[in-house]
Amino acid sequence: MLRILGSRTQLCDGVTRRELMRVGGLSLFGGMTLPRLLAAASPSPAAPVGGSAKSVILLNLLGGPSQMDMFDMKPHAPVEVRGEFQPIDTSLPGLQICEHLPNTARYMHQATIVRTVTHTYNAHNPLAMMTGFTGGANNQLAPEPTDPPDIGAICQYLNMGPREMPGAVCLPCFPGFGERTMYPGIRRPGPYGGFLGHRYDPLFGECDPKFDREPSVNYYDPVRPMGAPTLPALDVLPEMSVDRLDRRLSMLQKLDGAFAQAESSPAIARMDEVQQRALAMLSTSKVRDAFDLDREPDALRDQYGRHMMGSSLLVARRLVEAGVPFISVHAEIFGRYGHSYDMHENNFGMLKNENLPVLDMVYPALIEDLEQRGLLDSTLVVVMGEMGRSPRVNAKAGRDHWPQCGFSLLTGGGVRRGMIFGSTDKQAAYPTSHPVSPGDIVATIYHLLGIDPHLMVPDRTNRPIAIAHGGNVITDIVA
Repeated sequence: MLRILGSRTQLCDGVTRRELMRVGGLSLFGGMTLPRLLAAASPSPAAPVGGSAKSVILLNLLGGPSQMDMFDMKPHAPVEVRGEFQPIDTSLPGLQICEHLPNTARYMHQATIVRTVTHTYNAHNPLAMMTGFTGGANNQLAPEPTDPPDIGAICQYLNMGPREMPGAVCLPCFPGFGERTMYPGIRRPGPYGGFLGHRYDPLFGECDPKFDREPSVNYYDPVRPMGAPTLPALDVLPEMSVDRLDRRLSMLQKLDGAFAQAESSPAIARMDEVQQRALAMLSTSKVRDAFDLDREPDALRDQYGRHMMGSSLLVARRLVEAGVPFISVHAEIFGRYGHSYDMHENNFGMLKNENLPVLDMVYPALIEDLEQRGLLDSTLVVVMGEMGRSPRVNAKAGRDHWPQCGFSLLTGGGVRRGMIFGSTDKQAAYPTSHPVSPGDIVATIYHLLGIDPHLMVPDRTNRPIAIAHGGNVITDIVA
C-alpha cells in the first residue's frame, strides 16, 4: 500500500488519514478545502432531507447593531436612552422601526423579528452567532483548532449541496481582513471548521475595496467600500498553478495502480468518485460564474448597490441559485475607513449617514429578488450582529458593548411571516419575555435546514459535542 511519510492517524478501515489527505485533499481556494474531497477519509452522516430551507444567507452586522435605534425603539424612554431617531410604522401592524429604514419597513409583514437575543460573550467575533457557542475568550483574534464548527462547516460535514460547488462560502473576505493593519494576523473566529478540521472551512472570497474620500475621523466616519468580492486567482495560489494542476492530474492517474492494490478498503474503493468530484470542482465554471456579476442586469446591480455589501449579497443570491447551502456575508471595518456597527462614538451619525441607508438598500433588494425568483420560501435570510448596544448614550454620542440584548431578523426559509417574538424592558436592555440564546438561533437555522440541532459530532478528543451547544429550536417562529 502507498505510504506517505508523516504522523499517522489510523482510520477504522485501516487506511491512514494522512494518505487520503495527501491523495484526495486537493485544496481549492486558499484556506477552503472541500470536505467532498475527503469523503473517503472520514465517513459522515448522510445529508439531511426535508428542511424547508435549502440555503441560508447570514448577514452579519459586525460590531454590534443598536437594537433600540433600529428594530426595538423606545420612544418614551429618557432622551439619553431613546436617542435621536423617531419610529415609523411598518407593513406589520403593531411594529415600528427606525425612520431611516423606510424600505425595510415595507417588508416586515414577511419577516420575524426576534428582539431578545441575549448572552455574555462580549467579543466582536461571529463565533457565537455562527456556532451557538458562547464560551469563547473575549480577546480571541484568531480561530483555534478547539473552536466549534460553524453552520457552514456542518453543512459540509453532512455533504450538503451539489458536489461541484462548495458547501459554504464566506463573503466578501474572512472576518478581520480589513483590520490587519491594526491587528496583524487577525482572523475573527466564527466561519471555520473548528475541531472538525480546516477541510470544513468555507470558500473565502477576496476583496479590494475602493474609497472615494478619506475619513475625517478614523473609524467613526465610515467611508463606503465600493467593489465586489472575487475568487482567488488559481495562478497565485500555492500548488494551484496550471502546471502544478496538470501534474496533480497526472499524479492521480499514476496512483490508480496503487489504489487498485487496496480494493479491500471501503475508503479506497470510493476514491475514484472523490477524484472525479475533485477534478470537477477544479475545472467547473459554476463557482466562477456565481461570482461574475457582469451577468446581472445593470438595474439589479444598482438596486443592490455597487458597494461591497450589496455586491456580496448579490453574489450570495447567485450562490443560492447554484445550490450552496450556507453563505455568510460580513460587514467589514477596512481599517480607519470604519464601516462597522461598533459605534462607541458618533452612533447616530454612523447609522443615519451610512449603516442604515446601506442596510435599507440591500435587505429589501435581496428579499424582493429572492421572492421574484421563487427562492424566498426555500432561502432563509438572517440579519443580526454579535451583540447589541448599551441603552445609555455615552459622552461621545456613542453606545457601548451590550451582549445582554440584541435582535435577529429572519425572513423566508420556513420562518413565520409577520411576527414579533420576545419583549424587552423600557430601555431595550434586558429581555422581559422569551429570552433567546445564540444557540437557540443556530438550532432554529439547523432545524430549517433539516438538520437535527442535537446532532453530535466528535471534537479533537472524540468527545461527542452537540452542534447547537444546547440551543433549542424556537418553535413559535417556525411556520
